[in-house]
Amino acid sequence: MKILDTAIPEVKILEPRLFEDARGYFFESFNERLFAELVAPVHFLQDNESRSSYGVVRGLHFQCGEAAQAKLVRVIRGRVLDVAVDVRRGSPTFGQHVAVELTEDNHRQLFIPRGFAHGFSVLSEEVIFQYKCDNYYAPEAEGAIAWDDPELGIDWRIPREEVLLSAKDSAHPRLSEATKLAEYIR
Repeated sequence: MKILDTAIPEVKILEPRLFEDARGYFFESFNERLFAELVAPVHFLQDNESRSSYGVVRGLHFQCGEAAQAKLVRVIRGRVLDVAVDVRRGSPTFGQHVAVELTEDNHRQLFIPRGFAHGFSVLSEEVIFQYKCDNYYAPEAEGAIAWDDPELGIDWRIPREEVLLSAKDSAHPRLSEATKLAEYIR
């Protein structure tokens, strides 16, 4: 497995070693020992999967305090622009984001540590998206920021008039107005 750095040191891109032949392909999508050695000592507790169509933007979501979550995300089918935003108060990269294209063909995964908001836009006709979480969902600890916050300057690669949002995702505050944020701990 190859680990690639991003503009925010804690956010990592993982490229698995792919074995292909006439039958198809095989790759190891997760190995806890290697992950702890090469990325971070994280113990994942829950796997989630979603299916979405072109133009859907999900996010930007995070959880705070003891319920904070690290995530390892990947695409099974289709193509997304995956985004992680540093929402750790006091962090040197607070408010900055990393955007990575994840596809069924590049098999890349993105590691998003605790203290980051996460979201993605669907660039293909349909996507099946999977993610591992190192903590259980706790609605009382949930926070979110607006997907289109101009201070973040995220290019979701979807024309605004074609963006599909849930009612919940269309009502999040800007980062500067968010009351729930993670405390930065070194």
